[in-house]
Amino acid sequence: MPMNAPPPRPSAPPTRAGVVLSGGGARGAYEVGVMAGVIDVLGLSRTDAPPFRVFTGTSVGAINAAFLAAHVDRGDLNVGGLMAVWRGLRLPVHVRLDPLRLFGLRRLASRWLDPDHLGPSLLDPDALDAVVANAIPWDRLHANARSGALHALVIAALEVASGRTTLFHETGPECTFRASRDPRRRSWPGPIEAAQVLASSAIPLVFPARRVGDAWFCDGSLRFNTPIAPCIRAGADRLLVVSLQHQRAAPPVAQPESSYPNPLFLLGKVLNALLLDPVAYDLQVLRRFNRMVEVLDETLPPAERARVDAVMAQGRGLPYRRVEPLVFYPSADLGELAARHLQAARPAEVGRLGRWLLARASAPGATWEDDLASYILFDGAFAESLMTLGRDDVHARAEEVRRFFSPERQRAG
Repeated sequence: MPMNAPPPRPSAPPTRAGVVLSGGGARGAYEVGVMAGVIDVLGLSRTDAPPFRVFTGTSVGAINAAFLAAHVDRGDLNVGGLMAVWRGLRLPVHVRLDPLRLFGLRRLASRWLDPDHLGPSLLDPDALDAVVANAIPWDRLHANARSGALHALVIAALEVASGRTTLFHETGPECTFRASRDPRRRSWPGPIEAAQVLASSAIPLVFPARRVGDAWFCDGSLRFNTPIAPCIRAGADRLLVVSLQHQRAAPPVAQPESSYPNPLFLLGKVLNALLLDPVAYDLQVLRRFNRMVEVLDETLPPAERARVDAVMAQGRGLPYRRVEPLVFYPSADLGELAARHLQAARPAEVGRLGRWLLARASAPGATWEDDLASYILFDGAFAESLMTLGRDDVHARAEEVRRFFSPERQRAG
């Protein structure tokens, strides 16, 4: 048995609850806090049955999802271990500017450049690469898939050449991943390794694109930040969805610009536009389909209902079915938390890039840090504040969480 292989999983009735984790760089620590809150509220220990067996994620959500899937043989999903990984991040180590790479000079300066990195990027990816490669027990992940403890892990990445979303998926023996018929999406079965997860989290210009097989990939959030549909296609009928975008009561009022916007201000806004998920729209679609399924069940006799399912399966790969969501949004603005973290930090703690961000955050009228800094603050203290927020958000809805995971609902699924 491999060193990282899991112990025999406890016997328990199967569940088809799935978790959907969005992309958003360092904001992903909030997802870990939500997962910790779920474990708390359900009172799960290592020897209990896990709350999820289907995991889907994009970008940083892919990193978190892969770690949790590797520990699905544990009732607590080793969330404490994942929190420790985030706490161990240090801004001077894990967020380093790389001017040679940024201006495309490193390829010329060194013939030994890692062939899995492509083109310019703002940050040196090596330290975060090591976290993904070493913190996730890949042998354990594959053993869980073989044993059936893991029903499915699905992560999304964008294939650079074709512009198609690629869904890498590793499944257990009882799972059939129903690939989409949408030509904009591609299914890629097989073991998931660090290369696929790093490809999913390669934010353009911030981190370099990655090669998997003969193709190059970048951040899946560009086209598919909230992988709800893949979770359903992997068999989940109850979804915990974690968004990384704070829901404001009203959108902020735009202020007129007296001069051309700062390029970094633009970068922060572009990341918001591209990476923060349109989860509200996705959930509206899901609820419409849920209502449609309810009406079909109420009005059609079984034979006619089966005909409708057959037509739907022919057109989209699987019929529609009712899927119950439980959604968490940050109760505070994560960008504002990033700005406050920088303002409170000591220059020696944050490194060269952090000191520059700190100076900008302290400037009168500074606003762009609210968007950009929250994506790249891979720092343990900032992660701790986001994990605490996520945990508190779950505890505030404890009764709702318990109802969602109640045995009656699991049997109904």
